[in-house]
Amino acid sequence: MLHLMIVRYTGGVEDVEPHVAGHVAYLERHHADGTFLVSGQTVPEELGGAIVATGVSREQAERIAAADPFVVAGVAEYEIVTIGPGRCHPALESLLKRA
Repeated sequence: MLHLMIVRYTGGVEDVEPHVAGHVAYLERHHADGTFLVSGQTVPEELGGAIVATGVSREQAERIAAADPFVVAGVAEYEIVTIGPGRCHPALESLLKRA
């Protein structure tokens, strides 16, 4: 399974700023362990961000989202959309095998 993890700020960007360092460390940790394939800010950035996660169950994705320093601080919330990949670009096949 893949999980599209949509991060939405619950307040303004100024509320999020004090927690950016912790959030970046959280992203780096999950990219390093292979769970996060892609992450980035939305355009416009005031909306939040999005993450594509793989190799974890829906329940694990929910626990990972709940541990985001943005969520812990109450400045963001997640919407998770789980995807059962039917087709993918050949360049992604090896990454998605564990999905």
